[in-house]
Amino acid sequence: MIDYLIVGQGLAGTLLGYQLIRRNRSILIIDEYDENSSSNVAAGLFNPITGKRFVKTWLADVIFPYLHEFYPELEEFLDEKFFFKKEIYRPFKNIEEQNDWTSKSGDTAYTNFIKNIYQTSQFEDVHDPYGGVEIGNGGVIHLSKLISAGRKKFFDDKILINEKFDDQNLRILDSSIRYKNIQARRIVFCMGHQNARKGFFSWLPFRPVKGEILYLKPFHPFDKIFNKGCFVTPPVDGTCRCGSTYDWRDSSCSPTEKARKEIMEKFEKLFKIDAEILDQKAGIRPATLDRRPFIGIHPEYESVGIFNGLGTKGVSLAPYFSDQFVGYLENSSNLDEEVDIKRYYSLYYNSVRHR
Repeated sequence: MIDYLIVGQGLAGTLLGYQLIRRNRSILIIDEYDENSSSNVAAGLFNPITGKRFVKTWLADVIFPYLHEFYPELEEFLDEKFFFKKEIYRPFKNIEEQNDWTSKSGDTAYTNFIKNIYQTSQFEDVHDPYGGVEIGNGGVIHLSKLISAGRKKFFDDKILINEKFDDQNLRILDSSIRYKNIQARRIVFCMGHQNARKGFFSWLPFRPVKGEILYLKPFHPFDKIFNKGCFVTPPVDGTCRCGSTYDWRDSSCSPTEKARKEIMEKFEKLFKIDAEILDQKAGIRPATLDRRPFIGIHPEYESVGIFNGLGTKGVSLAPYFSDQFVGYLENSSNLDEEVDIKRYYSLYYNSVRHR
């Protein structure tokens, strides 16, 4: 019998698997490769100051120091380079925003994240007449490299099965689970938006959202992440990523002309340079109603868990919360109340009553 059967090898499943391996737990991962999974499509940005209001992201003081230690360790484990620390430059919209951030630069809550405040244009290829703020502690994870390296490592170690999970073959036993001929103490679902469709956790209030990004070849190089209306990552092998869109109605993974035009319009408002479109990709983010991850144990089955719902900030949240979840599973440590699925147990019990 193994300790954990993990279903899904996206960002969540890969990081959870690594956290268990480093604690000497035996695991097996079941995953059918999908090039359109949100982990493979996502641009992989980690940014401590985000949103339209441009505020410090939730738990930034905890999750960012952790991820800066965690990802280099994971690179060594997977023998792959995918973690790149980069400054993020956000142009000011007007004088008011410039003044606001000049004042905020003296706020100790932001000291660790603000690298520079500029009151005049800094880049001849960027629309920044009022200057901008340069943010530190950010960067980009090349997720396709991370996922691919994780897949190779798990295959080589004979702990990954490339097949579609079939819940008809799952049996819940008294203190373990059985899947086909595999017996494990626990099963943990890390299937992204697919967990919203059916299965043990379909009662959770997922709010999947489609996102699209463009792969561009800019006609001038740059080495920072730019973020205003859209993000643009520094070119790697001559290609940068630009996005993203948010569509709660379209559940397909097909790229659209509408998103293509929307992203390019934002790119042109940010940059004065042209760029050639090389590719376009779409994926479905496993977002949630309250914008907090879904982590925890099923209300009825102690051997069934979930690590999901990381949403648009998955690369920032996954390292810290995968560590916290393993502590919860192995040592009965506490889960943050804002991520613990106990906050939605009432939805499950209501659904049981109405069956």
